[in-house]
Amino acid sequence: MAQATTKQQEQPKRRWFTGDRVIWIIVAVLAVVSVLVVYSSTAKMAYDAHTARTTAHFLRQQLLILFMSLGVMVVVQRFNSRFYHAAARWVYYISVLLTAAVYFIGATTNGAARWIPLGPFQFQPSEALKVATLMFLSMQLAARQTKIDKIRIVPSWRFWTWYKDRNQRRIWREGTYPILMPVIVACAVILPAHTSSAALLFLVTWVMMLVGRVRGSELMKLIGWALVGFALLMALNLGRGETAEGRLSTWVKLWVLPQDTKPIEDLTDTERSMIAIHKGGLFGVGAGQSAIRVEMIHPESDYAFAFFVEEYGILFALGLMMLYLWIFFRAIEIFRRCGTAFPGLLVLGLALMITCQALLHIMVTVNLIPETGQTLPLISRGGSSTLFTAIALGMILSVSRQNEEHSHDRPRGESMLER
Repeated sequence: MAQATTKQQEQPKRRWFTGDRVIWIIVAVLAVVSVLVVYSSTAKMAYDAHTARTTAHFLRQQLLILFMSLGVMVVVQRFNSRFYHAAARWVYYISVLLTAAVYFIGATTNGAARWIPLGPFQFQPSEALKVATLMFLSMQLAARQTKIDKIRIVPSWRFWTWYKDRNQRRIWREGTYPILMPVIVACAVILPAHTSSAALLFLVTWVMMLVGRVRGSELMKLIGWALVGFALLMALNLGRGETAEGRLSTWVKLWVLPQDTKPIEDLTDTERSMIAIHKGGLFGVGAGQSAIRVEMIHPESDYAFAFFVEEYGILFALGLMMLYLWIFFRAIEIFRRCGTAFPGLLVLGLALMITCQALLHIMVTVNLIPETGQTLPLISRGGSSTLFTAIALGMILSVSRQNEEHSHDRPRGESMLER
């Protein structure tokens, strides 16, 4: 009896919140900021003549999304990375099919089909596809670490030789199909509805391939192909080329033409966001005191950062930026301690996706880049983005927990240390 009692005492208590504690703290802070931003910024929506909803309604809705997402995050971080390795292929295929299905059965807003209606909610499968693509690419790169620096992934531009030339067929078989094609398919499926998300996914996967030791010459050729493809899309007005061209033109005009004589009703949302940042100053105008929120179209999503600066000031906003960068730096530390290719690449890719999305959102608000429509992760109002950001963070925490437990599998050929 005494021995049984001793064994029970020696057994570690089950913890629900495992992994990197700093990331958990960052998530908690961002969730609180989200509640503050959504509650105040939705005042315009609440008093819209076409709705009978109050700010409390939007607050309850955002709290429900946050609690559900954080609950999913807790569950996700309990699974080991081997589960995500096993599920990567099927999750990717299903996400591609759902994202493609949006163009036939999805809800359309501003000329772009992005959501599948699910009762009172709208599901955006492209958010799932971004995470799924990073999982699938991590798996493919990890399985080829012993020979990855010898594999070519970009075929010749002379497409008529792809079938006849033995070397070209080998490139397609060993590199293009397993590594490059999943990225191309994912970006192509996302592109018609959300050009900036496709570009962001391409950027993140390119960095993952760089870290995964794909040949530098192949990566440079890939950039060349991407530039040619983008120019072709703009020339043929494919996808949302017209929208992208309009946003780019507006962005250039804001830099090269004087704007001091423009009527206030003609100001773009980017100009209004810069006014909001200027009004906020160092310490902000105070919670609930924003004046620009009634002038902007989407202060609760596309311009959440500018709204936050206006009410809480530049000093708090700089702290908010540091939180997103901190997520990436913590992921680098988790990656360095990993040793095994799949979980390491997965952590790096997911963290880079979250941080780059936040930085793109912030750069839009200060007119450093054209408008992208990217939300501020875990802060902007919206269900799909918040949910899959939480899932991505849950996977990062899962790998962190396994680092602490020293429970990573080390399949043959997947060590990041092999050369």
